[in-house]
Amino acid sequence: MCVCRLMMVTAAGSRVQVLSLYRRVLRIGRSWRAQSESETERERKYITEEARHLFRLNQQLTDPESVQRCVSECEARIEIGLHYRNPYPRPLYLPPMGLATQKGRKLKAQQRLRKQAKPVYLESHDET
Repeated sequence: MCVCRLMMVTAAGSRVQVLSLYRRVLRIGRSWRAQSESETERERKYITEEARHLFRLNQQLTDPESVQRCVSECEARIEIGLHYRNPYPRPLYLPPMGLATQKGRKLKAQQRLRKQAKPVYLESHDET
């Protein structure tokens, strides 16, 4: 009984946290001012569409660890975007086979290392 109640409280708390974060992103999108005035509307649209897309994509998450990972990614992207005045995610600069390897490591090991080296603010983006 106590475990179920604790899970409900945790779920309700994370729901409040996620909705608060969503509202914060939408407010930032409404008040966003680009470095060049001609880009302001395009960047505002990007912020709101990206937020809607990612929040809807992760709407069905129930695992508290997954929810917390998404929340920390969102918070990191907000802070980086506000700091650099750029709403787009910062790219990851790693050459395809540029991670240090031990003798005999192949492509799968390199791909695993690249995935592990991906920063928290880029977890929702696929590599191009």
